[in-house]
Amino acid sequence: MGIEATNPANGSVFQTYKEMSRDEMYRVLERSHRTWMEWRRSSFAERSKLMRRVAELLRERSGRYGEMITREMGKTRKSAIGEVEKCAWVCDYYADHAQKFLSEEAVPTDADESFITYNPLGVILAVMPWNFPFWQVFRFAAPALMAGNTGLLKHAGNVPGSALAIEEVFRDAGFPADAFRSLLVKTSLVDELLEHEHVKAATLTGSGPAGSAVASKAGKMLKKTVLELGGSDPYIVLEDADLEEAASTCVTSRLINGGQSCIAAKRFIVVEPVLQEFTDLFVKGMKEAVMDDPMRDDTTLGPMAREDLRDELHEQAQDSIRQGATCLIGGEVPDRAGYWYPPTVLADVRPGMAAFDDELFGPVAAIVSAKDEREAIELANRSVFGLGAAVFTRDLERGRRIAAEELEAGSCFVNELVKSDPRLPFGGIKTSGYGRELSYLGIREFTNIKTVYVK
Repeated sequence: MGIEATNPANGSVFQTYKEMSRDEMYRVLERSHRTWMEWRRSSFAERSKLMRRVAELLRERSGRYGEMITREMGKTRKSAIGEVEKCAWVCDYYADHAQKFLSEEAVPTDADESFITYNPLGVILAVMPWNFPFWQVFRFAAPALMAGNTGLLKHAGNVPGSALAIEEVFRDAGFPADAFRSLLVKTSLVDELLEHEHVKAATLTGSGPAGSAVASKAGKMLKKTVLELGGSDPYIVLEDADLEEAASTCVTSRLINGGQSCIAAKRFIVVEPVLQEFTDLFVKGMKEAVMDDPMRDDTTLGPMAREDLRDELHEQAQDSIRQGATCLIGGEVPDRAGYWYPPTVLADVRPGMAAFDDELFGPVAAIVSAKDEREAIELANRSVFGLGAAVFTRDLERGRRIAAEELEAGSCFVNELVKSDPRLPFGGIKTSGYGRELSYLGIREFTNIKTVYVK
């Protein structure tokens, strides 16, 4: 049975990849473990040299890899190239800082010497999604390998080329052959991998049900997990906001990656005094999106990644309309080949509607009215999700207070769209997951934080 790569712009299969057998999967796992036994003793200088070479290769190949990402999952070529280049950034970041982040920390006690040290755990399994097929992987792989672990990737089934390309770039950079491997296997084999003694921990980015399944199995095996799951990010627009800037930023966040991002803005909670003006500006911005061939440089919105995801999004929008939401633009499936969905704005959205309660993983925006700041915050937090959030106000102290103290999310931004940055920890709370990626916290997640006491 082959693994088919389908172009979402036209629905055609353009390449088939050989699926890895169970026996081959276990052979790779065994080799990954043996590689770790040596790799864990490598110096930070050696690891950094190789990781910087990965960054160089990513930049050299950004055009080729970007076009492959576009063919596999539909994001615009320009965005895909930017994604590859961002991966180079995270590689350079950890090449520069890993040794400092994992250096021994002396702690004064009654001992002659006591300190904390960070030891690699072993083989780390990564179960990754299709929406950022390079970035999601590299923000795990760069710190994990720099910490002295080895990595196995079970990527989403619709991006097999991306999975193999990531393996290729680590190999071409000079990493040991089995330091990072991609497993083109069925999702059903993830449980077996988690049960294996050589897999020491796992990380997953994806849906809530997928995260729950992996966490349940890993928990049974007493293995650590880091989960980055879904989100229904609220963006609060207050009466003193720069409305033109806020609307522009909100449009960008809602349409980034075709709206298929866990941290894309999804619920726009606007206080009543500026509701109509913001809505008009926001709708205007959404109408200006260019939905066309994602290989074109002027395209701002490509197709959705899969037909089933497009159909699910459409049903969420229609269900919300049946419950009383008002469709201002969009809301209809285009009559064309491929998995397209237009920029869609739903107004009069309230709790209890799919557009408020669920994650809208595509270019559909929900506008929610709030009487004042207090109600806006309450509506923002009325969600099972807690990944990202933003607030727009000219009063920076007010925005800082709301972001730091009031909003229930792992990343809270003021007058800016929520985004990941290697220098800052990234992750969520509630059903958006647990644990942190990136920054010094991310590289420590898959280490043995060990106390050493000498007397």
